[in-house]
Amino acid sequence: MITTIVLVQADPKTIPACATALAGIEGVSEVYSVSGAWDLVAIVRVPDLERIATVVTEEFAKVPGIIRTQTLTAFRAYSRNDLEQAWDIGVE
Repeated sequence: MITTIVLVQADPKTIPACATALAGIEGVSEVYSVSGAWDLVAIVRVPDLERIATVVTEEFAKVPGIIRTQTLTAFRAYSRNDLEQAWDIGVE
């Protein structure tokens, strides 16, 4: 499974509608409203790179109110849970 983080800048009046529309796209697992330079963060989890291209360039483009996006594809995931499991099995 490939995880991609999409940062979204939206027209302020459309943020709730954009978030709802993005959350309804197949492959989008979560959408967060955030502070800072970006308005929304969408987490996309799909089986292959071709599907990322479809979701981000075709499906996101259909959502009214989006001004711009920045897409970040994850290479590896690091979490406290992953690190604790590694210590439990003796991996250093």
